[in-house]
Amino acid sequence: MHGFFHVATVRWRMQGNLPPEAQDKLETLQDLQETAQEVSEQKQQTESTLTETKAALDALDDVEDEATMYREVGELLIETDYESASDDLEEKVESLEVRVEQLDKQETKVQDKFESLQDELQQMLGGAGGAGGPAGPGGAGGA
Repeated sequence: MHGFFHVATVRWRMQGNLPPEAQDKLETLQDLQETAQEVSEQKQQTESTLTETKAALDALDDVEDEATMYREVGELLIETDYESASDDLEEKVESLEVRVEQLDKQETKVQDKFESLQDELQQMLGGAGGAGGPAGPGGAGGA
């Protein structure tokens, strides 16, 4: 999903002397690329935690209600009961699902902003976009 970021920035970086406004837009594009990478990593990490939490909640179904259980709190294991453990895991799942939705929206917003800015930069540089982009080294062929 984020491959388009790299292609555009490499093509324009190779152009050499850009007008100051174009250089500003290119720097903003590069910032957006970094933001997109960070959001993607956060989303992957959150999805992984969500999967693990759901698995723990499913595993809890196989445990007897009266079983002695412990939860990890920092470096300590604290005794807990079935209901508390179940409630805590369900709450964590809900929270993580909301976080994944937020990250999805943020990822889409960053991508849309990038594409819009990329179009502006292509127009500014007189390119029609597409695989050729602005004429110059690396301009032909695209990815």
